[in-house]
Amino acid sequence: MEFYACGNLDSVMSRTPRPVKHTGRRPGPNTTRELIADTARKQFAALGYDRTSMRQVAHAAEVDPTLVAHYFGTKLDLFLAVVELPIDPVVLIDWVVSGDAEGAGTRLATAVLDVLDDEVRRRPMVGMIRAATAEPEAARRVRDFLTRNILLPIAQRLEANHPEYRAGLVMSQIVGVTVARYIVGIEPLATHPRDLVAADLGATLQRYLLGELSR
Repeated sequence: MEFYACGNLDSVMSRTPRPVKHTGRRPGPNTTRELIADTARKQFAALGYDRTSMRQVAHAAEVDPTLVAHYFGTKLDLFLAVVELPIDPVVLIDWVVSGDAEGAGTRLATAVLDVLDDEVRRRPMVGMIRAATAEPEAARRVRDFLTRNILLPIAQRLEANHPEYRAGLVMSQIVGVTVARYIVGIEPLATHPRDLVAADLGATLQRYLLGELSR
């Protein structure tokens, strides 16, 4: 069952922004900002976070490099401003906590793998994790987004004890699987059937979400 095809989960997928069209008139401030954002989005998708530079974005957008910093600040600020995650937190949380509590871990694992196994939707997720390993501020923002906005609310709505700790454990598994299966490509995990990985990952997530914890 595809994550984006479950019930009202169609809204989980981000829509691809329409390219900015320019007339013969010199672009104004708003149009220039949109042009830089659209160019940066394509650069990050094609090259990844590490290999994309502010100067590259400026060159591809045919603008002065100082304008990129003027509108967006640092490279991290630019990345976070233009990357569109293929997950709607509200829809994901509702889907995971719906139904029987015993299946919450499997539903979360299936949702995560459905996103990561799609090359287009995987890019921003992998980009965020790569950025988090390169810059402490990126790591903090990734933690805030994934843990505080998605995983912690899931644990709280499941009425689990120690929800913050449980959310951290779940986060460790999701990041670990992303790195091992999709970035490093550890075999046989990298090519193992998704349904089987979802079942095994789901069992671990279920324990982390609602299972007994060590005292």
